[in-house]
Amino acid sequence: MAGLINIGLTGILGHQSALNTTGNNITNANTPGYSRQEVQFETQPGRNTGAGYIGSGVQVTDIRRLANEFLTQQVREDSSLVGEQDALNSELSRLDNLLGGNATGLSNALNNFFSSLQNAAEDPTSLPQRQLVLSEAQQIVNRFQGLNTEFIQQRESIKTQMRQGVEDANALIQSIAELNKAIAESPGLAQGREPNALLDQRDEKLRQLSELVSIRVVQTEGSQVNVSLQNGQSLVLESTAATLGVRDNSEDPNYLEFTLTSGGRTLNVDEQIVGGKLGGLRRFTEQGLRPAEAELGRIALALADTVNHQHEIGMDLEGDLGGVFFTDINSQAAQSGRVIPNANNAAPRNAQLAVEIIDSSELLGGSWSLRFGGDGRDFELVDRSTGEIVNQGRLPDPVQSEISMPGFNIRVEGGTFNAGDSFLIEPTRQAAASLELALNREEDIAFASPVRAEANSANGGDGVISQGTMLNVRDPFTNALLPNFRQQGQLSPPLDIQFRDDGGQLVFDVVNASNGTVLQAGDAAAVPPVNVFQPGVSNKLFTEDPRSANYYGFQFEVSGAPRPGDSFSIGYNTNGISDNRNAELMAALGTKNTLDGSSQSFSEAYASLVGEIGVKTRQSQLDKDSGQTLLEQSTNQRESVSGVNLDEEAGRLIQYQAAYNASAQVMSVAQDLFNTLLQTFR
Repeated sequence: MAGLINIGLTGILGHQSALNTTGNNITNANTPGYSRQEVQFETQPGRNTGAGYIGSGVQVTDIRRLANEFLTQQVREDSSLVGEQDALNSELSRLDNLLGGNATGLSNALNNFFSSLQNAAEDPTSLPQRQLVLSEAQQIVNRFQGLNTEFIQQRESIKTQMRQGVEDANALIQSIAELNKAIAESPGLAQGREPNALLDQRDEKLRQLSELVSIRVVQTEGSQVNVSLQNGQSLVLESTAATLGVRDNSEDPNYLEFTLTSGGRTLNVDEQIVGGKLGGLRRFTEQGLRPAEAELGRIALALADTVNHQHEIGMDLEGDLGGVFFTDINSQAAQSGRVIPNANNAAPRNAQLAVEIIDSSELLGGSWSLRFGGDGRDFELVDRSTGEIVNQGRLPDPVQSEISMPGFNIRVEGGTFNAGDSFLIEPTRQAAASLELALNREEDIAFASPVRAEANSANGGDGVISQGTMLNVRDPFTNALLPNFRQQGQLSPPLDIQFRDDGGQLVFDVVNASNGTVLQAGDAAAVPPVNVFQPGVSNKLFTEDPRSANYYGFQFEVSGAPRPGDSFSIGYNTNGISDNRNAELMAALGTKNTLDGSSQSFSEAYASLVGEIGVKTRQSQLDKDSGQTLLEQSTNQRESVSGVNLDEEAGRLIQYQAAYNASAQVMSVAQDLFNTLLQTFR
């Protein structure tokens, strides 16, 4: 009887455990990270009766956690992918909306400014039209500065998200280490009985951590795990947790870099933060925000440079040469501000570097690292976006020298350079923020050309002289005014172009009109010939080489058929207030190709920036959608193994309840038999 009672008792106890386990599954059906559990039954050893073995009941050998490590790892990897793409797409969408918006973008301001110049060219003496030009120019300044402010706000938002993400990651890392310790110390682990709830909690923490950064998880003894970044830097080593951090980037303090502190050592792990939200924010910074800032700065520099140049070679309403229209792009502060010394440079840290914009049409939007090695005088210039060495060499002794690049020069002005020192070179840095309008009076806008030409009324031929093209009024090497423009309101000296016969060929002399001195005589016999007139074509009168002693800063052309004795005078455009030649040239800059090696206009360059960000945004959306699909698939696969199916659990509940009742009935029968046996002896 005792055996039958024991059999029934084991059935009751075993199925009670099964009922408890099933009930726990049902109540945790919606618990994040919960893995379904099931009871493992095993027959107890039989009892030998001589006639054979009789069973002695059932025993619960284990309460198994249904989990597949491969599927769990796949969920973590897909969570990292979605976390990265979600953060990247969110920030790119914000940037795309900013640059492409009618109210926030630059396109309308550019169009309105050049339209105002075109309107003013129709009536160059109109003060209201001139005031409109200044107003629209100020709107351009406001748009550049407004976009730069938005960039700064987005950059600060990213930094805030990075700091918060690091705090969240550290909390998860610490929890995982503590769970590792609790799991290792759990009773029954040596007998293979794992603490299912703790394992579920740890897997959920690992999944949450993978949403922040891509991780590698390796199983170790005692059911513990080691967690590391993708390159192997340890985050959790059994029960020891490392600490992620952020600090000002040593190369550029405007941004943050990630650090990892473990065992009292702090390492820079910026390059190793990939995947997850933190990886997405870092990727946006490098592939979205920084290139957009550089490109916007490049457009601002090109706009200021080209408009300033055209304005400087014009004449204002009061007869003076035009000055800069926007702020000087090569001010001392601007040049030195384009170089950022690395915070880790060795003492004495007194290196003096500057970046001068030489040709804005050739300038690239980007950043470079100038690194020194050897004895501190060997250098290499590395493109930060590609890692390619684009220039290298050795500084002279003394170090004063220039490192030439397309569109700009890096001037080494002095100081000490050590092996390992580096400098961030950003030619377009702060260009959008520092753009300002240099004019505040309508009369100061230079719409006229400062020189004009006239034909002598006594000319017998039909030669025609052009109205001239201004090249420059300043020496391109020293930036000083050319000698012939140094006297305000005058061309010094005024010039006469006099034609004569030279051995049967028509030549012309360039003569100082003030005293009759021949400045450059025509000579048909010279090798090569000098100032020989070619019939049937338009003949340029002056050299355009600024290194030549005969460079005047302007060019005129004569066509037609002048005769010996004909002459043309070139002088200052005194009282030429109705002249609109320079205004038309300034207005034409709106559609002129002035960037990318004279292949893009301002509007096209900005449209290219908007288009590039738009493409990246669209691609990130596609990547995000595909990542979410992959995550749904991997989650569903995991749920097919570890998830709770309420219908299935309800069926098991009925099954175990029936088995429990049947086991109780076995005990009841055993009790009745025992009572019957007792009554037979009464």
